[in-house]
Amino acid sequence: EGKVTGVKSHAEDGTPEVAKCKMVICDPSYAGETKTRVVGKVVRSICILGAPIPHTKNKDGGPAYSCQIIMPQKQLKRKNDIYVMMVSWAHNIAAQDKYVAIVSTVVETSDPEKELEPAYKLLGKIHEKFVSVSDLRVPVDNGTGDNVFVTASYDPTSHFEDASSEVLQMWKTIIGEDLDLTVLPEEDD
Repeated sequence: EGKVTGVKSHAEDGTPEVAKCKMVICDPSYAGETKTRVVGKVVRSICILGAPIPHTKNKDGGPAYSCQIIMPQKQLKRKNDIYVMMVSWAHNIAAQDKYVAIVSTVVETSDPEKELEPAYKLLGKIHEKFVSVSDLRVPVDNGTGDNVFVTASYDPTSHFEDASSEVLQMWKTIIGEDLDLTVLPEEDD
C-alpha cells in the first residue's frame, strides 16, 4: 500500500537485517535524494580557542564561558546573518581553559570560508579550526503518504529555533494534535 514497513541494515558481519516499523522519522542523510531536495549550502567552522571571545562578559562582569552572537546581514552587506556560538570547558565539552566557537552561515559565494572572516575577527586567537560545507536539504513532502517523515538538515542558526519549530510541526503531522509541553509527568511515570 506504499507505506514503510521496515528499515534494511547490515549486521557487523555483513548479514542483512530488517527492523520492522510502522513509520520512520529521520534527517535527510538517511532519506536519500528522492525524499529531499537541496535548497542551498551551509558553511560551519568549529574553532578551538584558548580564551573567551574578547569583550564578552558574564552577568558579574567576568569573562563569558558561553555566548551567542548574531552578526546581522545588513551590517555585513550579505543576504544571510552569520551565527557565532561559544561554549567552554565550564560545560565539560573541552579541556580546562579551552573554548569552542562554532561559526556558520548560508553560503553565498564560491569561497565559503572567506564568508566567515567577519566572525573570525571577533574570536581572537584561533588555535585550531575545522571547516565543512554541507548541503541544506528539505523534505519534498510531509511524510504522510509513505510514513517516512524527514526533517530539514540543520540550518546555520545557533539557537535551534527553526529545528524546534519543525519538531513541533512534525509531531502535529504524525499525531494529529499539538504537542502540549505544559503537561507534567505523573509521579509513577
